Amino acid sequence: MPTIALVDDDRNILTSLRMVLEAEGYKTQTYNDGASALDGLSENPPDLAILDIKMPRMDGMELLRRLRQRSELPVIFLTSKDEEIDELFGLKMGADDFIRKPFPQRLLVERVKAVLRRAAPRDSATLAEDKSKVLERGKLRMDPERHTCVWDDHPVTLTVTEFLILQSLAQRPGVVKSRDALMDAAYDDQVYVDDRTIDSHIKRLRKKFKAVDTDFDVIETLYGVGYRFKE
Repeated sequence: MPTIALVDDDRNILTSLRMVLEAEGYKTQTYNDGASALDGLSENPPDLAILDIKMPRMDGMELLRRLRQRSELPVIFLTSKDEEIDELFGLKMGADDFIRKPFPQRLLVERVKAVLRRAAPRDSATLAEDKSKVLERGKLRMDPERHTCVWDDHPVTLTVTEFLILQSLAQRPGVVKSRDALMDAAYDDQVYVDDRTIDSHIKRLRKKFKAVDTDFDVIETLYGVGYRFKE
C-alpha cells in the first residue's frame, strides 16, 4: 500500500488527515514544518506528499522547490481560498494538484487516488496502449500517459482535475457535458461536492489557455445545461 507524507504545522489537521488516509489503508508519515519534512522525505521517500503552503521554518513552496531538485515525488498542496496566486506559482514549480480548505474527506481520498494512478509505473503493454490515446483536437494535444497538454505548441500546465475535465470535453467535440458528467469524469467515482465546483475549474482552464493564446474560445458555456468543446 502506498505511503503518503503529510506536512502541516497544524497538528489537528495532521491528525485528521492521518486518520482519514489510514482508514483507507494508506501508510502515513507526518511532519509539522518544511525543514524537518525535507530531511524526512529525502531519507524515507513516500509515494506522495501532501503539503500545506503556509508553514514556519520553510513554507510549502520552498519545500516543493527543493524537492524538485532531487525528485519527481508527486505533490498535492493544501491551500486556502485566498491563495490563487500561490496555486498558479505552485503549478509552475511542479505541484500535481491543489485541495482548497476546508474540503470533504471523500474529495481528499479521490484526489490522492487520482495522483497515485498517474504516478504509477506502467508496463510496456500499457505504454503502447496509452500512446494510442494521445488526443488531438485542432491546436490542442493531450497526452494522458505523460499528463502533458499543449496548445498551438505552447505547454499548458494543468492539475489532475483540470486535465480530466478538458479531456472529457475534447473527446467529443460539440457534445454538451453537464456539470454532473464532468464531475464523474474528473473524479472517477461519485464525489459529494458542490457541482458548481466545475465552474471554477472551467474558469481556471480558460485563464490558463488565454495566457498562451488570447483568442482561445473552444470551451463553450451553455447556460443552464453545461459545457462543450467547440467543433
